Amino acid sequence: MLRAKLSVVPAWVTVALIVLLPGCSTTTVDNTAGWSPNKIYAEASDEISSGGYDKAIPLLEKLEGRAAGTPLAQQAQLDKAYAYFKSGEKAQAITTLDRFMKLHPASPALDYAMYLKGIVNFNDNLGFLSSYTQQDLSERDQKAAKESFEAFNELVTRFPDSKYAPDARQRMTYIVNSLAQYEVHVARFYYSRGAYVAAINRAQIALAEYSNVPAVEEALAIIVNSYNALGMVQLRDDARRVLEKNYPSSEYLTQGFKSVSRPWWKLW
Repeated sequence: MLRAKLSVVPAWVTVALIVLLPGCSTTTVDNTAGWSPNKIYAEASDEISSGGYDKAIPLLEKLEGRAAGTPLAQQAQLDKAYAYFKSGEKAQAITTLDRFMKLHPASPALDYAMYLKGIVNFNDNLGFLSSYTQQDLSERDQKAAKESFEAFNELVTRFPDSKYAPDARQRMTYIVNSLAQYEVHVARFYYSRGAYVAAINRAQIALAEYSNVPAVEEALAIIVNSYNALGMVQLRDDARRVLEKNYPSSEYLTQGFKSVSRPWWKLW
């Protein structure tokens, strides 16, 4: 009788066991529980070196907690930002870098954090310059390129002797040229569709915001030809004189605008 009584289990107990058992089976085991901070960092570094960025990120997050308040924790934050960047999680990379710069304003690696932030935005937004697409570029947001420039500019201003400064300066020049060429591309887009007033306005943005860049020559040519198409002779001649003064050997003066129009992504 005792055996029979023990075998009779109330129905609610059976249901409870069914509900609880799956929960017990999904318990996550922390393989790093007995690891030292240095071992975690070594493992994360190996993952980064081999391209295992998704595996490195959780390791670096653990390291941040276990080595809190130490230079190793700061290094973990920077490496995590880099891993996010390389894995395509660029928004996460920027957030991580902003947090690092806020928490560690006196860090000896602050210049690197600024440089990496510039790199993340640089690649994120300027990748479109590598090839032509059918998308109307007037719909593209240039915010990331400008933020990249700001990050590099802060770096070279605050840390002019940083080892990252020379490359940052070169990238700043590239960004300025790119942004100016972008405005000219949009102006050309409007011109080709007969929207001459819009073409003039966009070309004038390039002239006003970006000086001494290759795109200015074409911007002036667009203005000359747009005024000509609108029959505004005086303004056309004024713009042409500016073009002649600044670019006396310009092909736009001898061959016309359409015959020397360049692909939008070629900066010079």
